[in-house]
Amino acid sequence: MSTPGHDDPLSKERSHLAASRSALRAMREDVESLDITDVTANWVNAAVLESQIEQRIKALADLSETPLFFGRLDYLHAPGAEQAEGGDGERFYVGRRHVHDADGDPMVIDWRAPVSQPFYRASKKDPQDVSLRRRFGYTGGDLTAYEDEHLLDPAEAATTSRLLQQEIERPRVGPMRDIVATIQPEQDEIVRAGLAGSVCVQGGPGTGKTAVGLHRVAYLLYAHRERLARTGTLVIGPNRSFLHYIEQVLPALGELTVRQATVDDLVAHVEVRGTDEAATAVIKGDARMAEVLRRALYSHVVPPTEGVVVVRGSRRWRVPVYELEEIVRELLARDIRYGAAREALPQRIAHAVLVQMERAGEAPDDREQNAVARNAAVKALVKSVWPQVDPARLVLRLLADADFLAEHAEGILTEDEQKAVLWVKPARSVKSAPWSPADAVLIDEATDLIERTHSLGHVVLDEAQDLSPMQYRAVGRRCTTGSATVLGDLAQGTTPWATRSWAQALGHLGKGEAVVEELTAGFRVPTDVIAYASRLLPHIAPGLTPVASIRENPGFFDIRTAPGGTADVVAACRELLEREGSVGLIAADARVPELAAALAAAGIGHVGPGEETTRTTRLTLVPASLAKGLEYDYVVLDEPQAVVDGEPDERTGLRRLYVALTRAVSGLIVTHATGLPQQLA
Repeated sequence: MSTPGHDDPLSKERSHLAASRSALRAMREDVESLDITDVTANWVNAAVLESQIEQRIKALADLSETPLFFGRLDYLHAPGAEQAEGGDGERFYVGRRHVHDADGDPMVIDWRAPVSQPFYRASKKDPQDVSLRRRFGYTGGDLTAYEDEHLLDPAEAATTSRLLQQEIERPRVGPMRDIVATIQPEQDEIVRAGLAGSVCVQGGPGTGKTAVGLHRVAYLLYAHRERLARTGTLVIGPNRSFLHYIEQVLPALGELTVRQATVDDLVAHVEVRGTDEAATAVIKGDARMAEVLRRALYSHVVPPTEGVVVVRGSRRWRVPVYELEEIVRELLARDIRYGAAREALPQRIAHAVLVQMERAGEAPDDREQNAVARNAAVKALVKSVWPQVDPARLVLRLLADADFLAEHAEGILTEDEQKAVLWVKPARSVKSAPWSPADAVLIDEATDLIERTHSLGHVVLDEAQDLSPMQYRAVGRRCTTGSATVLGDLAQGTTPWATRSWAQALGHLGKGEAVVEELTAGFRVPTDVIAYASRLLPHIAPGLTPVASIRENPGFFDIRTAPGGTADVVAACRELLEREGSVGLIAADARVPELAAALAAAGIGHVGPGEETTRTTRLTLVPASLAKGLEYDYVVLDEPQAVVDGEPDERTGLRRLYVALTRAVSGLIVTHATGLPQQLA
């Protein structure tokens, strides 16, 4: 590894960095100076173009603390005929976005471009025509070091990149950052998988599955920008704290238009004010509820009991009851949405009338058919045969009316299960109902049975193992015509309804054909920490491959008894705050108020999950229920047994503990005044 001082190549690389930054500023200034007054036909076009220009200006921002490029590839030959005009020995700088000079020649190549792919995948065994791969080291935004790999030199042994290890282990303060400089070959294969197929990534703690999912979005937007601009992309996370933690990754890669949401956001048709007992939530989240809802909805369709007479001018046209019955049967057999069938019914009746008109020698057109469909008699018949149904009112009736539920849950839910989902005190209206999160998902299912949910081009679902089958269905509705990237770890499922297999989960999602990839190389969690946490795997996810840490730095790990209670916990936090980087204090939810008071009494500032840390306030107090997906350089884990006891059952509690144990990137202190769970022995 070369360092500053006497290295002329380093000076040249610094010059290229300065020139590239200058070129990026020029690109931004060119966009800022665009005059659109003569190219927009109206104010709507002008507004759209102004918005596009504004997004482009933001995407061209030069972030001073973010390296513009992080690698260089020297090819033995020009990579591809389309680049052959530059001659053999092409050189490319790989960075977060494309930068070109005044003549349009590239100074930095986007990491997502095909020519950049060997930066991640080339090796001594497969050099991919790359003679030299150079990695750059930065301090802040200043280029301070570089490291070369001569892939075609047989005399040079393959070694682990020190710069790569340093970047992986670099302390972090604030939200999650991108890993574009450290993507590994097995991660890159997932990132660059095609848009047409869905991918499920099983990855243990520290394997980078969340980062892989986010970089996959960035890659797909690069490779299929026009299509995804039309159809849209969505990242779904488990909670607001998690979304806040990851929200800067895509903007740092120049992608500003990706929506982020939780599952609760997607199904927010009603105000959620209530909660369910765990057993009740499990039943409401069971996929069988979809059939109960379907039965309840279509029970509103009743066969016509008499024909309909339509008066047009001086003529009367009668559609007999048997013909109306046939129309209704055909619509039911088509298995289309309830609302779409209801809209089709008056048109079908009108068509039957037009057939009679034509037989009588008349020549009706489409306007006549539409007029018949709007006829008062036809509208009255449709209202009686195929009435409008409000999805929230439908669910309200199921949860409040025991007879209605029993009628439509017969053979699907047992009597005990029906009693479990019924409200003890039935609500009178949609607005006054004590809706729970699981109820909102049921309403979303009913809404889709009536009107088709809009489908996006691609959806990324993170921490997917915690979803119920009905929640999977809710997400799947958002990508029926698109694809999905599903990210999760079966060992970290901490809900009573957590999925036990990806095959089942993908089936509920409607993506049973998805390819399941497993990441087992741990880049974030130190060896000693992951080995200790993996003692829980036989009890929470038998048969799952333990994560193998590839960190050269073993990390800091200590288990301490805490006879002084919270004083010892505060002392451990103070000790870790003397080190560089972020610190998380993770504890059972019930112990958080006591620990917050102890930290305040000791004069140690802290923030909650999702709040921004600073250079002076680097401690985050994290309830164990919100720890999933978050990472800290150092962690103090308070009372592991309390974390286990805080969950409704031991298996879920041990999974919650597994999550808490694996949030540390560089070091972990476990403090306990009571005994440790026997599974950690």
